[in-house]
Amino acid sequence: MISIYSISALLGAYLLGSIPTAVWLGQAFYGVDVREYGSGNAGATNTFRVLGKKPGIAVMTIDILKGFTATKLAYLIGLSVTGPKHSVQFVNYELALGVIAVMGHLFPVFAGFRGGKGVATLFGMILAVNFPAAMLCVSVFVIVLLTTKYVSLSSICAGFTFPIGIVFVFHTSVKAEVLYSICVCLLILVTHQKNIERLLKGKESKVYLFKRKAA
Repeated sequence: MISIYSISALLGAYLLGSIPTAVWLGQAFYGVDVREYGSGNAGATNTFRVLGKKPGIAVMTIDILKGFTATKLAYLIGLSVTGPKHSVQFVNYELALGVIAVMGHLFPVFAGFRGGKGVATLFGMILAVNFPAAMLCVSVFVIVLLTTKYVSLSSICAGFTFPIGIVFVFHTSVKAEVLYSICVCLLILVTHQKNIERLLKGKESKVYLFKRKAA
């Protein structure tokens, strides 16, 4: 059912996703547009690369909250429209709102439609819809990152983990959630094409969470 509440929630989700955290933080505190440096993306990874650990963590946290909050706007629509919490219809509304937020991050109206890759916002959405699956993805991401130091490879591996976890580990019965998990995996692959090329050529930049010891 389309109502003023559902339309407002969808618009709100897009506007939340459109908040260009990396761009605004970089310009406000460092006088830098991160899109003009590094990989050219307005996301947490490039913020880590261009501005450092603290601003990178701030951008990542806010971008995750964007996805989480946008997804939870399903509660504002009203259970009379969405159906009971955790019902198939309610989850469908959550997924729709989360996807709109991710689109906002990719194509932010507040930053000339030049955004990031949406990984942190995607994670916020997964966190809101399926917390156990999100934690599984986090575990894989952290293990791969600590092992390889490649954020892009860690994101790709976590993306593949999501549909595998949804289907084979947690055995979800919501078809829309399974389909969404597959789309998440494909989206991460599409948005990381250049990273994959650099990984294959051995030219991808590494991110060190801890200071490297001097030789």
